[in-house]
Amino acid sequence: MEKYEKIKVVGRGAFGIVHLCRRRSDGAFVILKEIPVEQMSRDERLAAQNECQVLKLLNHPNIIEYYENFLEDKALMIVMEYAPGGTLADYIQKRCNSLLDEDTILHFFVQILLALYHVHNKFILHRDLKTQNILLDKHQMIVKIGDFGISKILVSKSKAYTVVGTPCYISPELCEGKPYNQKSDIWALGCVLYELASLKRAFEAANLPALVLKIMSGTFAPISDRYSPELRQLILNMLNLDPSKRPQLNEIMALPICIRPLLNLYTDIGNVKMRRIEKPLSTVQPGRQGRPGGRVPTIRSRDGTISLGSGKVHSLPLSSVYTWGNGISSPLRLPMLNTEVLQVSLGRTQKMGVTKSGRLITWEAPSVGSGEVSLPGAVEQMQPQFISRFLEGQSGVTIKSVSCGDLFTTCMTDRGIIMTFGSGSNGCLGHGNFNDVTQPKIVEALLGYELIQVSCGASHVLAVTNEREVFGWGRGENGRLGLGTQDTHNSPQQVCLPVEFEANRVVCGVDCSIIVSSQYSILACGSNRFNKLGLDTITTGEEPNPSNQVEEVHSYRPIQSEPLCSERIVHIDIGTAHSVAVTEKGQCFTFGSNQHGQIGCSSRRSSRVPYQVPDLQGISMAACGDAFTLAIGSEGEVYTWGKGARGRLGRKEEDCGIPKALQLDESHPYVVTSVACFNGNSLLAVKPLLEEAALR
Repeated sequence: MEKYEKIKVVGRGAFGIVHLCRRRSDGAFVILKEIPVEQMSRDERLAAQNECQVLKLLNHPNIIEYYENFLEDKALMIVMEYAPGGTLADYIQKRCNSLLDEDTILHFFVQILLALYHVHNKFILHRDLKTQNILLDKHQMIVKIGDFGISKILVSKSKAYTVVGTPCYISPELCEGKPYNQKSDIWALGCVLYELASLKRAFEAANLPALVLKIMSGTFAPISDRYSPELRQLILNMLNLDPSKRPQLNEIMALPICIRPLLNLYTDIGNVKMRRIEKPLSTVQPGRQGRPGGRVPTIRSRDGTISLGSGKVHSLPLSSVYTWGNGISSPLRLPMLNTEVLQVSLGRTQKMGVTKSGRLITWEAPSVGSGEVSLPGAVEQMQPQFISRFLEGQSGVTIKSVSCGDLFTTCMTDRGIIMTFGSGSNGCLGHGNFNDVTQPKIVEALLGYELIQVSCGASHVLAVTNEREVFGWGRGENGRLGLGTQDTHNSPQQVCLPVEFEANRVVCGVDCSIIVSSQYSILACGSNRFNKLGLDTITTGEEPNPSNQVEEVHSYRPIQSEPLCSERIVHIDIGTAHSVAVTEKGQCFTFGSNQHGQIGCSSRRSSRVPYQVPDLQGISMAACGDAFTLAIGSEGEVYTWGKGARGRLGRKEEDCGIPKALQLDESHPYVVTSVACFNGNSLLAVKPLLEEAALR
């Protein structure tokens, strides 16, 4: 200590006192961290030693410099660089809601980016990156990362398991107790960038449980519109709930939004090492290269089309979505927004899809014009039947699936969070009231659970968790919720299931519900009209006696109709008065009403016995409308049968009890990725098979 003169105490850290000192040799100010090791636990001593070890490894102009350490009066002394400009947190607080301009934000951000890149290159995690640990020089232009007290040196490229750090900056994987690597620091860096842009933290709450729920939901207020879309997108990417989808630091450096501030930093300061941008800033078409054998190369252009090989160009969409019914008598290709749709769902008025990037897309009838009178001789423009748009209100959220009911919609995020919006009648939204909601809103009663699948009926909802629990809410008439009553519930209620039953998938009908287990056993409740749930006791293939017929049950029961109860059912859907099931072998069974031929037999037989649809083999999925059935073959064939009025079957035909193939306007091989039916309408998503298209 004879080399240093203590000036004043400037802070008290987690493990000791921080002094501002003057170095006697040159009069320079330094920071001296005094850590009393004698009173420490073993873990605290290791943390103190860890900070010394980490600081020795780091040498970067945007990281607080380490000078030396020594023992003095049973205390470990760590001497390091002094940053007189205070912390970035203080700097932000003093702005008093006066937003920073984007250039200033990026000037600070790229310095932190370079420092963290240096840290990660040494196989070190910071694990407590926050604005309070980012310091400024006296001109408040140069930032320096400090406080490596709980950093983790990764001796290999392993993952750290210890849960540490400041709660507001903790990543979702830490909240779940999962292992993490550098991507956890990327999350914290995203929180810092958000704080620079909004002058407030991305995630704040009154207590720790509420904070964890907010972080796990991944929702935060959007930053101001004054900032560029590129900055907003960068924040969203860094705060992605899936660590694998967060960008690497070198990927962030290569972004156009970061290149200019990096170059300015290099030329202005001249002392910051940076990665050379290896690729030219302009897009250069690569030369033609020979390639022996293998697959035909594919090039995806900016407009979403795909070129196969280097010869004749074939334009393929990322995906196509078709609809028919409700007066549309043949499959109509819906407009797309240069995106790939993975899953679709239908409601009374809603046509919804989930894109590969996790956004909700909706197709709507265009709004009626304002009634303006056209000028004489003007050519009347054909108005499209549907327009597409992305649904707003999903900032920071990745949607995994969507399910539509009667005037309401439920969607699930990739982190198992359920959000609902639309009409609140019958309590279908699950928010504890009957109010309508225009934007997706989290079902807060389920925030403590990770949901894996959700299904909407006309006026009720079922959801299953990763712990195989099932929750239901909405209208309770006919016992469709399986809660033992016909009561309506406006918030999620847990369903009582047999102990050994492991729920895997739920399906909601108009007035009934089905739960499929991971062992392929099936439970059902609600209205069993026409035996559409298979609850009648049928063992011989003959019509059941009245004593073996079931009309309605208010609690879940195993299905009892052969061969459904002995086959391995992999896909099932419920229509208004009939159902369809697909077995592991690709067989298609229908059961329930056959009033319009929806069972799939040539005669209008009225039977409560499940019927195997002949000549349909290799079926992969199926769906039911109000009085028609749709099935998908293994080669993408689309079969429809049943009631034909108003285009239900996708062709100009009256009722048809025999499955017939439907023609889609596709000139290339495709695979059906999702199908949905509701009342008299159908929605179908297909994706091109690139390799087969190339070979042809």
